[in-house]
Amino acid sequence: MCQVGEDYGEPAPGEPPPAPRPRDCFKAFYVHKFRAMLGKNRLIFPGEKVLLAWSGGPSSSSMVWQVLEGLSQDSAKRLRFVAGVIFVDEGAACGQSLEERSKTLAEVKPILQATGFPWHVVALEEVFSLPPSVLWCSAQEPVGSEGAYKAAVDSFLQQQHVLGAGSGPGPTQGEEQPPQPPLDPQNLARPPAPAQTEALSQLFCSVRTLTAKEELLQTLRTHLILHMARAHGYSKVMTGDSCTRLAIKLMTNLALGRGAFLAWDTGFSDERHGDVVVVRPMRDHTLKEVAFYNRLFSVPSVFTPAVDTKAPEKASIHRLMEAFILRLQTQFPSTVSTVYRTSEKLVKGPRDGPAAGDSGPRCLLCMCALDVDAADSATAFGAQTSSHLSQMQSPIPLTETRTPPGPCCSPGVGWAQRCGQGACRREDPQTCIEEQLCYSCRVNMKDLPSLDPLPPYILAEAQLRTHRAWGLQEIRDCLIEDSDDEAGQS
Repeated sequence: MCQVGEDYGEPAPGEPPPAPRPRDCFKAFYVHKFRAMLGKNRLIFPGEKVLLAWSGGPSSSSMVWQVLEGLSQDSAKRLRFVAGVIFVDEGAACGQSLEERSKTLAEVKPILQATGFPWHVVALEEVFSLPPSVLWCSAQEPVGSEGAYKAAVDSFLQQQHVLGAGSGPGPTQGEEQPPQPPLDPQNLARPPAPAQTEALSQLFCSVRTLTAKEELLQTLRTHLILHMARAHGYSKVMTGDSCTRLAIKLMTNLALGRGAFLAWDTGFSDERHGDVVVVRPMRDHTLKEVAFYNRLFSVPSVFTPAVDTKAPEKASIHRLMEAFILRLQTQFPSTVSTVYRTSEKLVKGPRDGPAAGDSGPRCLLCMCALDVDAADSATAFGAQTSSHLSQMQSPIPLTETRTPPGPCCSPGVGWAQRCGQGACRREDPQTCIEEQLCYSCRVNMKDLPSLDPLPPYILAEAQLRTHRAWGLQEIRDCLIEDSDDEAGQS
């Protein structure tokens, strides 16, 4: 029986050509699934800038390789977007030393340079210099119809034909890219400031559980990639989430209380950020297929330790659910595909619905719509919230709580001092932030004893939202008082 990768040699003279090798069939099948995932969704328009989020792992490395081959001139059906690559150095959050991080970057940079794409290496410590606007949802353009996509393709092909007729052979997608990475000073990784490295280490050391650490790391990484995409004009971000990883993520998010956002967390596209859409073109490939492809075609990858490296099976919900799914997969090979197909049936809520996230308050961390009930609602969560607020409520008189924010809210004072003193204190500062979080993020924030280690942009945005809500409430109270006075006079 033939094996994948077996070579049959050249045919003898006069003999018919041999049948396609299993290696070639597997490659055609693998490439087709990647192209079909992009083709049937039609979210990436010709000429659009797409940022490839590369972690160095097998799935994201295979994704970069697929894009690299799809943009080449020899490709049968070439991809028509403009690609860039980003790598986030998370060594400080994982407890790596400067020598270990430098060694990892020494392995990463040659691979990024070999792609020919514009590449960006950023340290996770840069989240401490992000602006609060990262947490703003920018206006999103309406998704074009199928006719609009075809019109964009025709216009792009016509433009390529005009360029080719005027100056010889048309430029390839690789030639349309910006200058080579070594010549671009923006691509050179700058070492993070020691103060930021210390602040990041203190933040992750203060988190009590590994589950909360993994969720916090994912949130900060997403914010940093989102900022880099906006800063360099990318409208799409590609991630290398495979079918196996998404099946594990679906079950993990259910256990974490993120059931309302499964369609965004595991679907092909995630539009919660508005102007930057996250897409997952590798969601049809299993980890086994990715491993075979990378092995057969020598796809380079880099091993980078994570926060859960060498952690026991029951150290976190993520590790426990991963072990559970993979163990089931060995006994019942259809486990991953069944869970994954279930995720495909999840439908996002309407744009004006409570779960859409396009209107109404959003979570401060994950930027999804708030899925929590009011404190006085007749639900278990509402009763729990009401009990928690009654315990944390400050015994300040009503007349004092309605006093506008005073000088204690100056930017130079810490969050606990800013919103926990004098006239600004309506309730506990921890509760001020918890009110702006979804259910899952609220549970994770309970494992963070103090709010001070959080990056400044999160605290600044929380303060801004609190003051905005405070002002709106003051306006409502004034309108109600005016209407009551008018009714009394009449």
